[in-house]
Order: sequence, then structure tokens, then C-alpha cells
Amino acid sequence: MRIIGFVASLALVCTGVVFAGEEAVEAPAPIVTTLSQRTLPDYPGKEVLMLAVEYPPGAVEHAHRHDANAFVYVLQGSIVMGVAGANPVTLKAGDTFHEGPDDVHTIGRNASRRDPAKFIVVLLKDIGKPAVLPAD
Repeated sequence: MRIIGFVASLALVCTGVVFAGEEAVEAPAPIVTTLSQRTLPDYPGKEVLMLAVEYPPGAVEHAHRHDANAFVYVLQGSIVMGVAGANPVTLKAGDTFHEGPDDVHTIGRNASRRDPAKFIVVLLKDIGKPAVLPAD
């Protein structure tokens, strides 16, 4: 019975819903800041987008994809990342993560409910395409 409760709790956290007492509370959203966006003359049709992302304590992202190569570098705290078909990984400051253009980012969350986490994302993408797309 404990396992069923754990699995149910995990499912709710992955959807961004957390219960506080009797009320459902939306998990905090990531805070995303564009640091740089540059076209690449040597790679026609491509650009690099650099983002700073902060996960407040308890932050959870919804499933999405990038249609780009995404390179993550963790600056502070620890985050849990996962793509469809692979086991999730917990990353700490100094760790890196890569998502390919066909990957669906199924898990993205702060590993801590107490401390913020910060990381840099560098996207190599097509000019004019959104940085984040729906998972399906």
C-alpha cells in the first residue's frame, strides 16, 4: 500500500500539482531569462539561444520538446532531468545534460523543495522556431 501512495505522489509531482493539506497547489514555474540570441553565418538557417533558468524550490516543468540540440550546465542546486525512453538523472552544480532535436523532455524539476536551482541552457536551433514546443 505504501508503494501505491508513493507512485501516486510521484505522478502528481510530475504533473506540477502538489497537495498542501486538503488543497491542490500548483508547483512554482521555472523562471527563464534570455541571455543571448545569435544567428550563425557559418551554419545557414541556424541560431544559438542561451537561457538562464531558475527552478524555485519545488518547481516542476511540463513535458515539452525543443526541436533543437539543448545543452544544459547546472550552476547551483540540483535538478532532475529526463527524456522519453531514458532513465531520469539527478544533476548537481557542474554537471551537464543534452537533449537532441527528437527528444521529448518528460521530467524537469528541482530536486529540492527547500533550495533554488539554477542552470544555463544553450539551444542550437532553426532561426524563427520557438525554443519550447508541445510534447506531442
